[in-house]
Amino acid sequence: MSTPLDPPDEEALRTAARAALTTARDRTRLLTTCVDEAELTAQHSPLMSPLVWDLAHIGNQEEQWLLRAVAGREPMRPEIDSVYDAFEHPRAERPSLPLLPPDEAHRYAAEVRGRALDVLDTSALRGSTLVDAAFAFGMIAQHEQQHDETMLITHQLRKGPAALTAPEPPPVARPLTVREVLVPGGPFTMGTSTEPWALDNERPAHRREVAAYWIDTAPVTCGAYLEFLADGGYDEPRWWDPAGWAYVREHGLAAPLFWRRDGGQWLRRRFGVTEPVPLNEPVLHVSWYEADAYARWAGRRLPTEAEWEKAARHDPAADRSRRYPWGDADPTPDLANLGQRHLRPAPAGAYEAGQSPLGVRQLIGDVWEWTASDFLPYPGFAAFPYREYSEVFFGGDHKVLRGGSFAVDRVACRGTFRNWDYPVRRQIFSGFRTARDASVDEAAGAAGAAGAAGGAVVR
Repeated sequence: MSTPLDPPDEEALRTAARAALTTARDRTRLLTTCVDEAELTAQHSPLMSPLVWDLAHIGNQEEQWLLRAVAGREPMRPEIDSVYDAFEHPRAERPSLPLLPPDEAHRYAAEVRGRALDVLDTSALRGSTLVDAAFAFGMIAQHEQQHDETMLITHQLRKGPAALTAPEPPPVARPLTVREVLVPGGPFTMGTSTEPWALDNERPAHRREVAAYWIDTAPVTCGAYLEFLADGGYDEPRWWDPAGWAYVREHGLAAPLFWRRDGGQWLRRRFGVTEPVPLNEPVLHVSWYEADAYARWAGRRLPTEAEWEKAARHDPAADRSRRYPWGDADPTPDLANLGQRHLRPAPAGAYEAGQSPLGVRQLIGDVWEWTASDFLPYPGFAAFPYREYSEVFFGGDHKVLRGGSFAVDRVACRGTFRNWDYPVRRQIFSGFRTARDASVDEAAGAAGAAGAAGGAVVR
């Protein structure tokens, strides 16, 4: 989707929507044809659905929103609506449901897609909030990509040999010379009221006041996290939130998910391949509790959601918030690690061209970053087009993650995009960076530097 500053015409919107839907379907096809029928119908973890459930759910949601809600057509398969209702059936129960077999699920999704593209070609993309700027089509493309990421998590959890390959390795990165960046205090614009495909929890744009703070230039690496392990981090309760410490003791956690020690070496399993833990990559598959414990051990803390977004979007020279750290242009391969192109995070410090105005890197892509914040509505929030997307999850049970990961497509990732999950979750592609409060003198210096040159202090 191009910049929303100059609204595109209907043909441009149709082209963008068709491209987003096609990219999502190509990825869905890859994730559901690289394994056999037994793998598609198996439940590889009680935390996840069988892959074939996700496939038919994608088609069912597309039918409900694009064929029924937008086009007003009669239901194609009303008898399966409840089977693929994510709120009616927890993931652990889905293998027992009367699921469509893989071949039938593929045919159903393909038939829905063909009809949906006809609707896209003939619908007026104006006149209601659901179709203005092709919102419903963008929403469905994002929904499919989110389930593609879910299916990629399932591929990581499945046992057996590798079924996926990366077309290319991630870019190399020079060692970081700047460990942290001082972000000046003051107000900034958080959220959006103009991004045409932004979801309800990203809206509306509003001003937030944030005190000056330091934030890591890049996400915490595996090498840095290994220091926490070596120092007995999983055996010391003072670093842990009480609920996190209880969870660690109950489940015997001693390292990130998929890590194991082999003699004097730490190994990890990544999509069916066992390899040495890469010291310079952002740490992956850690829970909020683990991220929070590491930050306390390091004498730091997790950034709040507002701090994360200010570091990612605020341009102090222009006093405005960008769509992305690098500006308003859509992501490209030289700016961020997205779309499972590499099947792994890039080394810390990569994507210099994608850094924020303040010099913070890898804020988009690579790993979802845990923040200190609970998932709550913005002032003026209005649920759209249904409460179950965001509103039912608001409260203290879920923590916010920001920035996307290597598993996220660009249509479902932007500077305002919000993700959330339970603080115990580790199967997701989650990492983190840390922050700390600025002293009074540091805050004053940052304010002066920002006022004089629109810059930031680095260390």
